[in-house]
Amino acid sequence: MNVALVEMEFLIPGARSLKDKRRVMKSIKERLRSRFNCSVAEVDLQEKWGRARLAACVVASEASHASEQIDAIVRFAEGHHEAEMVHAEIEII
Repeated sequence: MNVALVEMEFLIPGARSLKDKRRVMKSIKERLRSRFNCSVAEVDLQEKWGRARLAACVVASEASHASEQIDAIVRFAEGHHEAEMVHAEIEII
């Protein structure tokens, strides 16, 4: 069993309230879950309007597949038009 984890930090320039931020983060989380069948959670910066940190995790039988999935998740999250990814840290366990 291989586990791959990515922590991604985002800037949300259009957020004027926590409600705005949470709407954007909910959209990203739902799209990641449905497209990649991964676990996703907001793990830090919950009370900051313009910033967010998400973690996504996949489990696979082979490390190469887990790594490919995490890379695809990062590319997909980078393309979100309402949030700008500023940092991503990947860990394969």
